Amino acid sequence: MPEDTAGLRKTILARFSAAFIVVALILFLTAGSLQYRQAWVYLGVLFIPLVFVVNYFLKRDPAFLERRMRVREKEGSQKRIQAIGGILFFLGFLIPGLDHRYGWSSVSTPLVLAADAVVFLGYFFIFLVFRENSYASRIVEVEAGQRVITTGPYALVRHPMYLGVILMFLATPLALGSWWGLPVFLLLPVFLVLRIQNEEEVLTRELTGYAEYCQKVRYRLIPLVW
Repeated sequence: MPEDTAGLRKTILARFSAAFIVVALILFLTAGSLQYRQAWVYLGVLFIPLVFVVNYFLKRDPAFLERRMRVREKEGSQKRIQAIGGILFFLGFLIPGLDHRYGWSSVSTPLVLAADAVVFLGYFFIFLVFRENSYASRIVEVEAGQRVITTGPYALVRHPMYLGVILMFLATPLALGSWWGLPVFLLLPVFLVLRIQNEEEVLTRELTGYAEYCQKVRYRLIPLVW
């Protein structure tokens, strides 16, 4: 394994280990118990596929993973949106834990498992997006030599990754056995609309051919809707 790839693997391991620990702490501390089986299943659905995805891109496209490791936004608007998103996700995981502790919701096991399946399908769809677009960075930026991607999911909507994100996180509260967490994640599409509007300004300004692509693919996020 090349030294730079080994370093990238360590960075990824550290980042996602920290993410697992943070999400697990929020869920189990607010739940007040480790006997929160919906949370254990959800964490498995969320993080086990990540191992396979990371190994896939380490072999096929390590440059993509390097881009995904960038987290500092350059655009002022995106920095503000990113901060709002952080609060949204914190509350989105906080409330189901409290819900479990105090028994506010009653979500049937079949519905919990169906929600877990939707989370997985959303994650798989995001993987297809990543495989199609090596420039799918975590931050809004345009690199030298970057080209417009028009194939695969990008032939349907201009921001398919966010469609996968919506599928994943609208199903998350039910996967965690909580109805009360749902209103928080219902704000996610609003957050993503703000991000997309600013992102499209940057892409139209800096990415050659993006304006023409927008004329060809009309819908930004949901086919036949917007």
